[in-house]
Amino acid sequence: MSPNRLPHRTRRSRARAFAPLAAVLLALPLAACGSEGDADADASQDGASFEAVTIEHAFGSTEIDDKPERVVTWGWGSPDAAIALGVTPVAMEALTYGASEDGFMPWQEEAFEESGDDVPTTLTPGEAPPFEEILAAEPDLILANYSGITQADYDKLSKIADTVAYPDQPWSTPWRDVITTVGQALGEAEQAETLLSDIDAEVAAAAEAHPEFEGKTIAAVAIDPSAFYVYRGADPRVQFLEDLGFTLAPSVGALDTEEASFYYTISPEVVDQLTSDVLLSYVPNEEAATTIAEDPTYQVMSQFKEDRVATVVGEAVVSSVSPPTALSLTWGLDAFVEALVPAVEAAS
Repeated sequence: MSPNRLPHRTRRSRARAFAPLAAVLLALPLAACGSEGDADADASQDGASFEAVTIEHAFGSTEIDDKPERVVTWGWGSPDAAIALGVTPVAMEALTYGASEDGFMPWQEEAFEESGDDVPTTLTPGEAPPFEEILAAEPDLILANYSGITQADYDKLSKIADTVAYPDQPWSTPWRDVITTVGQALGEAEQAETLLSDIDAEVAAAAEAHPEFEGKTIAAVAIDPSAFYVYRGADPRVQFLEDLGFTLAPSVGALDTEEASFYYTISPEVVDQLTSDVLLSYVPNEEAATTIAEDPTYQVMSQFKEDRVATVVGEAVVSSVSPPTALSLTWGLDAFVEALVPAVEAAS
């Protein structure tokens, strides 16, 4: 439990926030009144079906009384959950690693094209949210349930709109909980459960199509010139591999230094002790993959010697499980399966 957990309840009147917009609507020609009336009726029906919800989080609790119409997201995962549940954010943090020049991941761009919704305004990334940019987006809900916002950030955001923070520690919300929380906040809790079931079904289908994965031991790593990172069993990358049928290699636990929640580093002198049927390596590009494959430091590992290394190449593909989101997991699924098949065959 975070020591910064404090009782807090946020409320905001959308009527005040959208007063200028209401004035503009009243000034429109009467010829448009029929369609606007229908839209207002639909909105009223949607609002009537929304049940107020209170969401607990690290900084207290947030009560959402009305169905959100203008959603802003900050951090990872929550924009994808909202999009998958039929609500495209009006603004979201611009992404960089694996993203397009516009600041969106490929699965997000595909979703925008499919829905036909307006592309969100991108918010300037940084350690702290860009409060003025968020204010300009006129949100009635801010989703930051997988982020690193501080108590001070939350206090400022909650003055702009109802704000949902992470449940306990920053950057540690399980990806499934991101989806369920967003579903609750949007009044789409049942749809969120259906979404999770659909994702699970796709992963289960991939596992069923590759029974050779079942029981094979695996270690997932990221290698750069300065460190050799091993992902622990608590990491969602590993959990995804287990869902495909793999078993976490005992050596991962034996070498664990517990230096961080989801990973630890090992020195070059002991990399040969990280034994497994398959080694899954995440690399940003082909150049890095070649450099790693040719590095004599790693040639001592049995997985490299016997071609039992599955290399997933590309920032977007790596990001799709780092951690998974409502849109990214199924988007990157085929790439992971294709990388794993030859390594598993070599291990058989």
